[in-house]
Amino acid sequence: MICSKKLSKLKSISHGFFNATGGKSKGIYKSLNCGPGSNDNPSVVKKNLNIVKNKIGNIAKDIFLLHQIHSNKIVYINKNYKFSKIKPKADAIITTQKKLPIAVLTADCAPILLCDDKKKIIAAIHAGWKGAYKGIINKVIKFMKKKGCKTKNIVAVIGPTISFKSYEVREDFKTKFLKRAKNNKVFFKKINSKIYFNLSKYILKQLKDNKIKDIDVINKDTFNVKNNFFSARRALSLSQNDYGRNISIIMIN
Repeated sequence: MICSKKLSKLKSISHGFFNATGGKSKGIYKSLNCGPGSNDNPSVVKKNLNIVKNKIGNIAKDIFLLHQIHSNKIVYINKNYKFSKIKPKADAIITTQKKLPIAVLTADCAPILLCDDKKKIIAAIHAGWKGAYKGIINKVIKFMKKKGCKTKNIVAVIGPTISFKSYEVREDFKTKFLKRAKNNKVFFKKINSKIYFNLSKYILKQLKDNKIKDIDVINKDTFNVKNNFFSARRALSLSQNDYGRNISIIMIN
């Protein structure tokens, strides 16, 4: 489990970014696969989620997960929220509820955890290029501000994600971003006639554009096998038909 130095200073919350270590799954899912959407044994995934929950706080409620769809949709959980067995289709969770761990699953996309310790509001965002491009980060911060948060009190952490040197993209991908804004070219780099995209830097710019100053970036490349994270791109490069999911989690104590 990796922790943010900035979030660790806040005693009112627990959090963690988990890689593939310390679980019960076998084969290509070895070992802490937390993805119910994978083809792993569901009962084993449940055991893995319990391992994570106990590391965060054994008095916690079940981990709240989404059916992630690479969107800009958000879910807000207050005391009146109606829980269901069917996961909501969305890519960010915001809550004010204590002992409720909220989490996102990734396998190269960026997990982002946010906390306003003054207002006791937390958020977890799943931001691949699509979600970030569609403005999910702006939407979450706007919602938090609507709930009374001040940007100067928000701590944001960009968790482990695919690094730009591992993220090769096509020309049409780059064109899409440049059509949106010419200065998006700073997120692309050409090396030996191949184009690479810096997702982490793109997200960092969006946080800064939203006047968030207290930002932590955990520079761990999920594609690099040495870091032991699940990676969709690496699985594809190895011709594997599925992959495990990393979990990033935050809870108000």
